[in-house]
Amino acid sequence: MSDDGTHSWSRRTFIKATGVAGAVGAFGGVTAATPGREPGPKKDEILVGVSASADDLEGTVRSAVPGNARVVHKNEKLRYVAVKFPSQAADVARQNFIEAVTKKDEVKYAEPNVTLQAFYTPNDPQFGSQYAPQQVNAPGAWDTTLGDSGVTISVVDQGIQYDHPNLQGNMDGSVSNYGRDFPDNDGDPYPANAEENHGTHVGGIAAGGTDNGTGHAGISNCSMLSARALDETGGGSLSDIADAITWSADQGADVINLSLGGGGYTDTMKNAVSYAFDNGSLPVAAAGNDYGSPVSYPAAYDECLAVSALDSSESLASYSNKGSKIELAAPGSNVLSTVPFGEYSELSGTSMASPVVAGVAGLALSEYDLTPADLRNHLKSTAVDIGLPAEEQGSGRVDADNAVNTQPGDGGDGGDGGDGGDGGDGGDSTTASVSDTLSGYWDSACWTYGWEFSSTSQIVVELDGPAGSDFDLYANTGSSSCPSTSDYDYRSWSPDSQESITIDNPDTSTDLQILVDSYSGSGDYTLTITEKS
Repeated sequence: MSDDGTHSWSRRTFIKATGVAGAVGAFGGVTAATPGREPGPKKDEILVGVSASADDLEGTVRSAVPGNARVVHKNEKLRYVAVKFPSQAADVARQNFIEAVTKKDEVKYAEPNVTLQAFYTPNDPQFGSQYAPQQVNAPGAWDTTLGDSGVTISVVDQGIQYDHPNLQGNMDGSVSNYGRDFPDNDGDPYPANAEENHGTHVGGIAAGGTDNGTGHAGISNCSMLSARALDETGGGSLSDIADAITWSADQGADVINLSLGGGGYTDTMKNAVSYAFDNGSLPVAAAGNDYGSPVSYPAAYDECLAVSALDSSESLASYSNKGSKIELAAPGSNVLSTVPFGEYSELSGTSMASPVVAGVAGLALSEYDLTPADLRNHLKSTAVDIGLPAEEQGSGRVDADNAVNTQPGDGGDGGDGGDGGDGGDGGDSTTASVSDTLSGYWDSACWTYGWEFSSTSQIVVELDGPAGSDFDLYANTGSSSCPSTSDYDYRSWSPDSQESITIDNPDTSTDLQILVDSYSGSGDYTLTITEKS
């Protein structure tokens, strides 16, 4: 900082050799699917992301669609359309379409509508004493709060049996039928049959009735939404899940639980979790059940809080994924919860660990008003180091008592942390911003930011650009080189001009390098950096 207390910025401007000018586009909501679009996995579809500068979302793509395919769905908030090919079409036909449509100037990406699966390892039903709430010290939190009904947890999963005796009291009645069914494109997310038990089990862990004289005790008494994105087989399309995440954020969900995964990195899912995080929701996600493998997506996205699973002895569960993306650990083996219809059972998996953390997040929000970033840091700073490597526990085992009864900023027992963070939301923070203009698709600006603290735990870079244009954000750490659109450490490139990059434990050996790039359009923007020690 300069002597007068203001941050100094350095700007370099670059002229791009290629690009395209675009027309101003309007935003809408998630539209209804075309009649006849089947529920569940949609392996014959390609999702195409379109820049905000295109004024006709479908029209931009339609000219490249071959005669045997058709546009069947669109999401105007995430700016994508789904193109369906006949099931008998050869794979090369879809690949040729991807290559053709991505040559269009206003198309940002095209990718298969991959299938994601529920993360759980079922075993024979057992009724017995619970251990999960005790392991995370929920009773200590319950002495202060059982959970505020004004805090909402959305369960993006199979449908929840919302009239289950131990769930009905905590369902969010502000939405008809307490949710939405995305695979069947209707307003009733009720499970199709008794085998569709994953969503009900997950919901019962996060927000099953506590201290109500019925069944088991959930982690919180927060309100719950059922965003049914997986069908009765446990599978769901990328588009249905992305739409469900977007819808959950629009309903004001404070926490979104994602006990599902697979399919690898996709731009559509990345944009969905970014949308949720930027609009006030913290996505909490299961790390995956392929022991020895790195954290699965969507948990591996920076916007998601990735959770590994423990057994009753606080050892890493035999099935749990691990790696540098793990941020917290929670009980996941033989967890007792609700299942259809009016029953209870024990299931195992990182799917069960994730809603434990979601429930603790709800308890913390019942006491403190926290942004998604601050909530994430608070959960990590109050976690308990149980002696596992950082790649297995992240900042430690989530602790409800600490999360509720420790003032944010005071810190807690804290774990060692991994790439997911060092377990601290105490310390100082500083915010700096700068405003500028990009003239068109040929224009970019590189900014350098000098670190304020000697030990920085987190840096958040936010871009607020013009509506109707499409600006993207890139960053490099530990380098003196400005990032480019093809060579960068971090990127946020949704189809509009609202972007955010969060970096935990950044490399501060050199100034932070930031590129603001106009993919299309022009206008004023503001770049804001929040640095935390």
